[in-house]
Amino acid sequence: MTDIPWLTLAIALPALGGLAVALLPRERVLAAKWTALGVSGAVLVLVAVMAARFAPTGGERLQFAEVYPWIPRFGVNYAVGVDGIALVLILMSAVLVPLVVLAAWHENDDADDRGKGYFALILVLEAMMIGVFAATDVFLFYVFFEAMLIPVYFMIGRYGRGPQRRAAAVKFLLYSLLGGLLMLVAVIGVYVYGGTFLWSELVGPGGALAGVDTTAARWLFLGFFVAFAIKAPMWPVHTWLPTAAGASRPGTAVLLVGVLDKVGTYGMLRYCLEMFPEASRWFVWPVVVLSLVSIVYGAVLAIAQSDMMRLIAYTSVSHFGFITLGIFAMTSQGQSGAALYMVNHGFATGALFLVVGFLIARRESSAIGDYRGVQKSAPVLAGVFLVAGLAGLALPGLSPFVSEFLVFIGTYAFHPVPAIIASVGVVLAALYILWMYQRTMTGPAPEGSARLRDLSRRETWAVAPLIALLIIFGVYPQPLLDAINPAVEATMRQVDVTDPAPALGDADTTASGQEEGDHE
Repeated sequence: MTDIPWLTLAIALPALGGLAVALLPRERVLAAKWTALGVSGAVLVLVAVMAARFAPTGGERLQFAEVYPWIPRFGVNYAVGVDGIALVLILMSAVLVPLVVLAAWHENDDADDRGKGYFALILVLEAMMIGVFAATDVFLFYVFFEAMLIPVYFMIGRYGRGPQRRAAAVKFLLYSLLGGLLMLVAVIGVYVYGGTFLWSELVGPGGALAGVDTTAARWLFLGFFVAFAIKAPMWPVHTWLPTAAGASRPGTAVLLVGVLDKVGTYGMLRYCLEMFPEASRWFVWPVVVLSLVSIVYGAVLAIAQSDMMRLIAYTSVSHFGFITLGIFAMTSQGQSGAALYMVNHGFATGALFLVVGFLIARRESSAIGDYRGVQKSAPVLAGVFLVAGLAGLALPGLSPFVSEFLVFIGTYAFHPVPAIIASVGVVLAALYILWMYQRTMTGPAPEGSARLRDLSRRETWAVAPLIALLIIFGVYPQPLLDAINPAVEATMRQVDVTDPAPALGDADTTASGQEEGDHE
């Protein structure tokens, strides 16, 4: 327990802020925007203070823990707490939300309510995003997992782009509900076999799930994994993402791809691996194969896209393949890289979606063919676009490079062949990012098109923090890794796996032994 309910405050503050924005009079649009910005900024400060008080080593794994009975008859508790992985994901969410609010200041001015409801939905969604990463009761996690669908559905269906936005919202909802239904069955199974929903009582050698029949554990693993694979998304259950992202406002896409999709990979790391360690080890190779398909398939389809929003969505399918590959490599480097990848991908993809949103606001089109020569009239915008794109292809010096490098090291230690195949995704990433930049930013401007203005002060403030974070954590990722590594080590112990011995070390030992024998 903790004296100050940090996590409850972090969940309640945006939820109450969203309610306050929704209750404002219809004509108080400007007040709604400033309220949303102020509340999300306050949440960021609160989470930052909480992060500063977090002790990566020397303390309990789950910190800022709160446990209160919720539905005692069914063993359901309001239980929250964070380890290093959950903390950095909550911090990433808290950083992205105020920037999305700032970037979306005029994004929905054409809506019936001029976007007042949109800003209320953003705050409600922030509360649920923090809740899903903080939940340490499996049932509470499921509630937040499903509840997130509601604000996102309306953010796409009502405030999205184009005539297909309602169809895209329904497709997103149906896919997510299917995954949620499978998870619900698995959640019930966890309670039947374990007798509790508390994560801390379910995991570990002496946990409530330790004696579960092998076959039952594998089926329960699948129930959670398929739900998380849909949320992530992985091939072949990925098709909702390009459709939803293509019909979303850029601000919605930032939260959808930058944060919500991380719930899937976070769930794999936290729930699939630690609650079902034997099943996780048994399913390693099928998941590795699916990850490799996602990496290559997503990258190839990204190259073929003519719409920038859909292109970025397909790149994320490829990136999530790297994350799941790192998780199921079952090495500390791979899992640390995967957890770090979640954060860096959120910043890089968030910056890319925001810049594309600024372009769409100027020409009301996301088609690549409608943009050429942007760097001549808007050099700052083009420069930001280039940095965000280079982060997407994991250029050394930018933060995604560190996480991708760790994933490759961890995967190669697990088995060289998947690492070699995954490297194809790096080459393809250079193609789809640089080709998109070339087609939109260079060359002569389209005939008859208006000259594009450069970034405004508000737009600069919205994207500059993300560019700064990409550079800072590209040069010095240690603060994030200091929080992540102890949690990864605990996960490795729970799953009962260890890093393979370095092959070079074995060779040196053998050679040394031979030399000693020859000397004798």
